Amino acid sequence: MGEHSGPLHGVRVVEIAGIGPGPFAAMTLADLGADVIRVDRPGGGLVFTAPAYDLVTRGRPSVALDLKHRDGVATVLDLVAEADVLLEGFRPGVAERLGIGPDECLERNPALVYGRMTGWGQDGPLAQRSGHDIDYIAVAGALHGIGRAGGPPQLPANLLGDFGGGGMYLVVGVLAALLEARTSGKGQVVDAAIVDGAAHLMTMLVGLSGAGAWRDERGTNMLDSGAPFYDVYETSDGRHMAVGALEPQFYAELVARLGLEDPPDRNDPAQWPALRKVLGDTFAARTQAEWAELFADSDACVSPVVPLSEAPRHPHLAERETYLEHHGVTQPAPAPRFSRTPAGLSTPPAPVGANTRDALQAWGIADVDGLIDRGVAVQATDE
Repeated sequence: MGEHSGPLHGVRVVEIAGIGPGPFAAMTLADLGADVIRVDRPGGGLVFTAPAYDLVTRGRPSVALDLKHRDGVATVLDLVAEADVLLEGFRPGVAERLGIGPDECLERNPALVYGRMTGWGQDGPLAQRSGHDIDYIAVAGALHGIGRAGGPPQLPANLLGDFGGGGMYLVVGVLAALLEARTSGKGQVVDAAIVDGAAHLMTMLVGLSGAGAWRDERGTNMLDSGAPFYDVYETSDGRHMAVGALEPQFYAELVARLGLEDPPDRNDPAQWPALRKVLGDTFAARTQAEWAELFADSDACVSPVVPLSEAPRHPHLAERETYLEHHGVTQPAPAPRFSRTPAGLSTPPAPVGANTRDALQAWGIADVDGLIDRGVAVQATDE
């Protein structure tokens, strides 16, 4: 089913397919070498992209099982018996109703780490409500502060909630529980909620707020576009440069590279509007490429804002192979990097049910053909 390498080689994971942060967590574990088997619903899968570009499903086979059939549930429990981890992203109570909740799974495998991915968590007044990334970061206090002064909150795609506050915290929780299980021999449930993770990501800002050094009014603080020396400026060709010259020495380098003589005092917030205009007018005089060349060997903390479509070709990212072409598709490489047990990409995203027979047999499931004949499992055919 593809060669696996990396520090998690030998760890076996059952993923009950979902969308967003759950698959991202499973992808990350697979990137790091875990043997992940993805249990899909027959006929499921994303509808807005071709399977080859559903990159968060890379690195593991897809088996299609009907979990409304008792033999489908029994098959999942058989997989659990051989696994170290199970990941699921159902609304609270659904896994229990299906018969694959923590009690059933831990009874079959007492050392299992049972990872649960939700937006609101397993309890609380919102636990049973639907939601998306935007809702979770809104309630957690993260969305309110993102945006320009005088304008509405701005959406950071679904990076902050689904993947930052959700998927990555599920990975951290699972790995911590795995480490503990290696010494105790006992598994446990990991409740990863996006609201919790998004709030946790805000720890530094919460501290600054408590100290009176961060205001609720967006676009008025040091790191939220309030300071003109930590902002984005348009260039003459309609592109942008990111300026992060917070420290005095970096700011001095910025002023020198821009050729500014006696600019408004950066230490006086009353002069920030004037300083912002000076910086804006200066950056607007040249193209992004010209500014990028000027600051290429500088410690002024100035960088071009690179479109996603161009990021793989940025010289630094290209040399580090931060993006790779794998099976004809350009995609982010596994991260982080390891000196002795490097992570790597294995199999490309698999269509739903493409690997049902081979993957179940590889995991030791008996009478796979019988499951397929009875419609409990579905083996997809090439179109």
